[in-house]
Amino acid sequence: MSSPQILDGKLVAAAVLDECRAETAALQALGVTPGLAVVLVGDDPASKVYVGSKVRTCAELGFHSRKIELPAETTQEQLLEVVRDLNADPAIHGILVQSPPPKHIDEEAIVRALDPCKDVDGFHPENVAKLVLEDPTGFVPCTPAGCMKLLETSGIETSGAEAVVIGRSMIVGKPMAMLLVAKNSNATVTIAHSRSKDLPAICRRADILIAAVGRPEMVKADWVKPGAVVIDVGINRVTDESKKSGYRLTGDVAFEEVAPNCSAITPVPGGVGPMTIAMLMKNTLQAARQLSGVK
Repeated sequence: MSSPQILDGKLVAAAVLDECRAETAALQALGVTPGLAVVLVGDDPASKVYVGSKVRTCAELGFHSRKIELPAETTQEQLLEVVRDLNADPAIHGILVQSPPPKHIDEEAIVRALDPCKDVDGFHPENVAKLVLEDPTGFVPCTPAGCMKLLETSGIETSGAEAVVIGRSMIVGKPMAMLLVAKNSNATVTIAHSRSKDLPAICRRADILIAAVGRPEMVKADWVKPGAVVIDVGINRVTDESKKSGYRLTGDVAFEEVAPNCSAITPVPGGVGPMTIAMLMKNTLQAARQLSGVK
């Protein structure tokens, strides 16, 4: 088989952010500056990196942004109070509470406390319902939306395709399946997971395989049908003494052995990751338009 198409998330994300920059300027000309608040509880190093990247991207686009850093011992009620204040702040159109919070925080209760009109992560039950109902006023979770954008811009046909999603989280797996089965995608979708019987055989049926399970290099070459498209959502830190950092990043797919079998594949890093932040910015712009009444 010839070399696969490498689906370059950095390139596609840069194009999405260029669109966002132009849209931000157009909104500002109408007196609306998109505002995003990011709340970080505790000092998880990976979360700090993600939050820093989101804040920098806001600055590059001309958004108003607020970064609220709270100590790890912040109580549930204190965090809810911060969320309530942001819900009421007219300068803030999007609110993101960085996941995962410390273990004593009930994350589901925090999500439910968000104003669904500002829930740019798309996790509030109201936005989940809108995704299922294919209501365009809802917010689609950023990572699945980024995967769909990669497929679309790469010219990969989803209509009639058999798609397998490995993983059933509300962050990626379930919304990914909903997007693939929607009327404008028309894929036939199977959601598989760690309890699925003969997982490799299920994966081998896929024309489009989405790996979102959080296990380093779990998907091997013999799991993938020749010519399939593979989207690797996983980002795992694996110990590697040869690296200055002491670790390397790898996906849920064993890239080197799987890639020769594919027609297209995303790398890790540089595939789905950059798309997530780009789609967050797109969601924040949608929130700014909807909340300000600008079409």
